[in-house]
Amino acid sequence: MDLKDHIRSIPDFPKPGILFYDISTLLAHPDAWQVALGRLARIVSRHQPDLLAGIESRGFLVAAPLASRLGLGFTMVRKQGKLPGATISHEYELEYGTDTIEIQEDCVEPGQRVVILDDLLATGGTLAASVDLFKKVDAEVVGAACIIELTFLGGRDRLDMPFDALVAYDD
Repeated sequence: MDLKDHIRSIPDFPKPGILFYDISTLLAHPDAWQVALGRLARIVSRHQPDLLAGIESRGFLVAAPLASRLGLGFTMVRKQGKLPGATISHEYELEYGTDTIEIQEDCVEPGQRVVILDDLLATGGTLAASVDLFKKVDAEVVGAACIIELTFLGGRDRLDMPFDALVAYDD
């Protein structure tokens, strides 16, 4: 099955000149969604993780059902101020300014093997920041995966661990 057949592209969203790749249509198609999860399960299993981490917010849609399918724990990487309890934060550079992401302080133990998931890899900034965040708490980030990779933006080059995507767009 070609998963691209189930991903809708929306021009000029969220602003003019941007072509948005929408996974809503993939999620709505039960067979395509099961195929995507099955392919991700094979990829993620190779890394023998203890925990899957999903990046806010579409990464939750990928990582949570995958963690359930594989019998693994799941945790969230969120924007600052969105998680209850004690958190660990990491500030990172954006094209224009900075942003901060957080995880709950007790979501991972030192030495645990983590795979980070999101729906799409573009420039790689948030995914690379998530890796740095888990390294702060001495977790071992053993891989990362997304449904979509925008290869022309070079996000993979910012990562220092194995990365896989189910589909790639070259422009």
